[in-house]
Amino acid sequence: MTTILAIESSCDDTSAAVLRDRRVLSNVIASQKVHEQYGGVVPELASRAHQQNIVPVVDTALRQAGIGKEEVDAVGFTRGPGLLGSLLVGVSFAKSFATAIGKPLVEVNHLQAHVLSHFIDRGEPMPQFPFICLLVSGGHTQILLLRDYFDITVLGTTIDDAAGEAIDKAAKIMDLGYPGGPVIDRLAKEGNADAFTFATPHIAGYDYSFSGIKTSFLYFLRDRLKEDPDFIEKHKADLCASIQKTIVGFLLKKVERAALDNHVRQLAIAGGVSANSLLRSELQRICQKHHWQAFIPPFSFCTDNAAMVGIAATLKYEHGEYADISLPPYTR
Repeated sequence: MTTILAIESSCDDTSAAVLRDRRVLSNVIASQKVHEQYGGVVPELASRAHQQNIVPVVDTALRQAGIGKEEVDAVGFTRGPGLLGSLLVGVSFAKSFATAIGKPLVEVNHLQAHVLSHFIDRGEPMPQFPFICLLVSGGHTQILLLRDYFDITVLGTTIDDAAGEAIDKAAKIMDLGYPGGPVIDRLAKEGNADAFTFATPHIAGYDYSFSGIKTSFLYFLRDRLKEDPDFIEKHKADLCASIQKTIVGFLLKKVERAALDNHVRQLAIAGGVSANSLLRSELQRICQKHHWQAFIPPFSFCTDNAAMVGIAATLKYEHGEYADISLPPYTR
């Protein structure tokens, strides 16, 4: 029986989780509202909030799991990538806690953790190797081929901005607040996705580029606002539906081709944008068309959380892969 305490602090969510034999006993997340007024994460404010949240979050996770610190077999922590100040808080706490209880450390890559969240034991089917996962968030967009838990090949990646970044930028242009992704998703359900057309770039292979889509959307609105200052307000739902359809279609077109080219019959999504309702439904549609299997994470495992760090740490711990206490965090 393996019990892992996991720490996640790569960006603006402080999270701690306890996993026992790949099952989640607790998964506590403290979000930071302070960034909303700035329209994005302010690194210095994020690190200060982590310092305030880390002790009560870990304490709550242990109490909700119903265990004492002496029952923890190892401490898993996000080493990177992420914001350096935020990572330093989580990494330092994990090192101190593990040293205090005399248990090993297990370092975790934040991006791998997102993907491996599919292997948390929830009593439901899990992906079988090999499978393809679209990792899509505010900071990363990658098409990954998994042959084993840590045998991961990057088939494609963004050459500039990430998909989540493009969605948040569109929301910011329309003054929808931060984070803008959930707002666009909600308004898009009320709009016509074919009302407006935005061009997508022709990028070779499985790579992506989202800077052009952002620019196209900005210039489109600039020209329409010259004709009608109330254009955004009058067409807000249609704009949200159209830009969302453009981005999701661009994402999944390459994922579908990657699966066909690599003879893979299972597709998964992971990362913050995997909570998007259109992305989830379109992935299922593609899989139904080809008689493939779709694996979609619960909403609680889409955004940054320590449970995903915990499953990655569990898999490493089972293979005796421990971290040296001298390891520093990394940002990229």
